Amino acid sequence: MQRRYRGAFFLSAPGRPRQVALTFDDVPDPRFTPQVLDILKRKQVRATFFVVGEKALKHPDLVRRIRREGHAIGNHSFDHPNFARMSTAEMRRQIRRTEAVIRRQVGFAPRLIRPPYGEIREPQLKWAKSEGYAVVNWNVDSLDWRQLGAQTVFRNVTTAVRPGSIILLHAGGGAGQNLRGTVEALPVLIDWLRSKGYEMVALPQMLGKSERKA
Repeated sequence: MQRRYRGAFFLSAPGRPRQVALTFDDVPDPRFTPQVLDILKRKQVRATFFVVGEKALKHPDLVRRIRREGHAIGNHSFDHPNFARMSTAEMRRQIRRTEAVIRRQVGFAPRLIRPPYGEIREPQLKWAKSEGYAVVNWNVDSLDWRQLGAQTVFRNVTTAVRPGSIILLHAGGGAGQNLRGTVEALPVLIDWLRSKGYEMVALPQMLGKSERKA
């Protein structure tokens, strides 16, 4: 589908030599999002955070911090359903509801959408394209949502990364979900990527897309 929906659906950005994008789903989360932000600030890395609307309502300060510290923001639905099990109208309501929350908190509606679980049906993708959104999944999965240890998270990324890779990580999770492995792996991963000559950039820069929806 990346080829069929060129410019509106992305798994990677192969034309970007030695650039990669760190992306963090399921934010904001007061347990893990601040720790991830602290590391990114210390390492001077810009990343992309996909915001869940109901979480943003509870923690608007964290959404504003993400923005204030120079990271890109995308829409990750209101309450994290599987879009493939929904009608296009239901999916649209999820996007619009979260969009309204984000607009109130940071002053704009995001162009980037990441469907929960990476699942989206073609009619939904057609709607997103017609409305000027860009749907962004990934081609490197850390599998950190499985509560893996830091070494495994690191290995899952470093064995798969290529120039133009979009790397899936999490800075938030469900009740009881432990992302300590992500937090511990992140500074080591950043240092490794730099040692291999990779530049870590936010998705709008790598994709050549405005962060804001027109």
